[in-house]
Formats: sequence, C-alpha cells, structure tokens
Amino acid sequence: MNYLIISFSHKSCELKTREKLALDSDEKKIWLLQTLTANQYVSEAIVLSTCNRVELIMSVSSFNNVTAYALEAMSDLSGVSLQELQTRVEVYENEGAIHHLFSVISSLDSLVIGESQITGQLKDAYKFAYNEGYCAQKLSRVMHYAFKCAAKIRTVTNISENKVSISSVAVEMAKKKAGTLEGKCALIVGAGEMSTHAIRNLVKHGVSIKVIARDYAKTKEFTKQFDGDVTPCRPYELKEQLHRCDLLFSATSSNDIVIRADMVHRVNFNRYWFDIAIPRDIDNIKLDRLYIYRVDDLQEIVAQNVNQREQYAKEAYKIVSQFTNDFYQWLDQLSVEPMIKQLRILAHNAIENELQRCFKKGYLSKEDEANIKKAMQSSFNRFLHTPTKMLRELSKKGKVDTLVESLQTLFGLGDLDALDKKCKLKEK
Repeated sequence: MNYLIISFSHKSCELKTREKLALDSDEKKIWLLQTLTANQYVSEAIVLSTCNRVELIMSVSSFNNVTAYALEAMSDLSGVSLQELQTRVEVYENEGAIHHLFSVISSLDSLVIGESQITGQLKDAYKFAYNEGYCAQKLSRVMHYAFKCAAKIRTVTNISENKVSISSVAVEMAKKKAGTLEGKCALIVGAGEMSTHAIRNLVKHGVSIKVIARDYAKTKEFTKQFDGDVTPCRPYELKEQLHRCDLLFSATSSNDIVIRADMVHRVNFNRYWFDIAIPRDIDNIKLDRLYIYRVDDLQEIVAQNVNQREQYAKEAYKIVSQFTNDFYQWLDQLSVEPMIKQLRILAHNAIENELQRCFKKGYLSKEDEANIKKAMQSSFNRFLHTPTKMLRELSKKGKVDTLVESLQTLFGLGDLDALDKKCKLKEK
C-alpha cells in the first residue's frame, strides 16, 4: 500500500490559477474521483478543494505514471495547461504524503496558521468520497489517524487559541485599512461558514450588518443565530446596499461573478470590499474610493499571524512527525496481525484434518481425541511462537514489507486486507 498526494496551494499557485483548479461542484469532484480511480494503479481517492488549495489524496499500488495521469486529468478539467501544472504542483509520496496530510489537517500548511475550518473541510471531503464509493479501508485508516493528529495538536498546543479564519483575517484587515470599524455598516454576501465567521467578528466591533444570499427565507433563519445589529435583505436589494455600506465581505459558492462592474457606481465615501470566495465573487472594478481585496491580499495580516504562532507551530510539527511515525508502525502491525491469525487458522485446520484422517484409518482411538488435539495444538503454538514474536518485533521497526509478501506467497495467504476482514468476521 502506497500513499500519493498531489497538491496545488497558495504557496505555489496564484489566485487566478487556484480559481481555475477549484472543484466548485459535486459533478467536478465526482468526475475527478472517477477518473483517478479508473487508473489501474489507483485504488482509492479523496479530493479536497478550498479557497487556498486543491489536494488529490490517493492510495496507489504503484507510483508508475500516476502523477502524470492525474495532472492530465486536472488539465482537462480546469483548462490550465499541463506545462503550467507541472511547474505549480507539489508531489508527496508515502511518509512525505502522510506528513503533508497531517500538516494540512492541523492547519500548519494553511494561509492562516491555526485557522479552524480546514479540519471540517477535509472531513467533508473524506465523507463525500466515502459515500460516493471512491474511498474505503486504505484511505479511511489514514484519515482517522489524521483526525487524531489534529485533535492532539489542538489539545497540546495553543495554535488554535482565539480561533482564526480567512474571514477573521479579512475583518482585521478591514479595521486596519478603514482605521476603525466603529459606526461602520457592512454588507455580507453569502450565508455559509465564511460569512458566519465574518459576522461574528464584525459583531464584536459593533458593526451594523446587512446579509444577502440567494434564498431570503434561509437568510432570515441564518441571521437569527447572531446577536447585534444583523439584518437579512432580499436578493434584489444587493445593488442598493453596494452603495450604502462601508464594508463588503463576499463568500458565496457561485461559479459566476456575483458583483459585476456594471452594478457599481461612485459614491462620496471610502468602501473596502473583501472577496474571500474561490472562484471570485467580485469583478475587477476600478473606481475612486473603492478598494477591493482578495484572498491573496491578506498576506500582510497573515505574516503577523505566522510570527505570533511560530513557536506553537514548532511544537505542532513535532507532533505531526511523531504521528507520521506512529501511523506507519500501526500500519505495519495491522498488516502482520491478520497474517498471524491466518497462520494459526491454517495450523488449526491442519490439526483437524490430520486427526480426522488418523481416526478414519484407525491409527488413533476416538477416546484420546481431546488429549491428542491438545498436544498437537501445543506443538503448533510452540512452533509458531518464535516466528510470531519476530514478526511483531520487525513490524515495530517498519521492516516487514518484503517478509510479508514472501509469507503471503509461501503460504498462499492472498490479500492482507481481505484477510483482515476475514479474521474480524471469524472473531464476531
């Protein structure tokens, strides 16, 4: 079993490239999952798409041409040239892939270190792939370990103290650019998680907030969860509110531009707009006293965040490294245990078959069956004791791959995952 991750993130891709790569519909996700797992070397896949990254997480039997195959699929889906993808991609294999995944889910690889959304986003991506049938035991094992790693880091370090997100960083930047948020009016476009974070941060500053989303009834329900001056508006009020509010935060899931240039005209006060959606919600608009900031423009505040959390990140990376090592030790032990169980089952079957043959031939008396069986089982257990002990010791050192394959061939044990399931069934 091998792990492969193909990554495009804020570290290697500018915003316009990430917009094209974004998997902004279930249809795109399913097409990519289906295409990846159609490759003979890819058994399972998960795809993650956020405003800052696209990750293809795969279980592969061989790395042979899988990266090239996946890049071609991404190029076909996104329209980004294969040559550009080759210069932007980051590829991680086995231990490197596990370390990267654990770093991502723990928000150590995020634009905003310690942000609180990535764990949930990865959990949703995993559930989606699992429910659609593209993810099973192999990736489930690593994902469950990844969730444990993220939880450990949150518990042991203070990296998520005063939880932050892209939205909260945008609010912080708005305060810096506007000088103060006191007495300001903000328009929130969208009613998802990003908008939730933005509103909660704005309410703390006493900002008057208007919220617009596609479904007015759902918007009304959405705004009930907040204290403060938070008012739902109807979709047709968007154009009017664009010219009334000092601040705007847009985070919809739309594939198209939501705020077009032809909707906007000059006003006699400064407006600060933050587009935190991928693909972007706000058109490229050039007007006096209108300042538009996108995700990548938040680096100024993000840099401060990194400095503040650098020590926490060092502690967190130690935990990631330890969990990576622990995962591979656990994985090796998993591969050994069903083999040991199956060897004992083979020994038990051999005893039963030989005893029945001896009874049938009259070599042994039925009255002695219990004692003979006990003696034979004891002999086999003694015979298997040293090999079993050595297998477990070697598995702790990560030195069993070749040995396991050899034993599978010698004893005709077949696929270990099937053995694992078979042994668990026998135990029930």
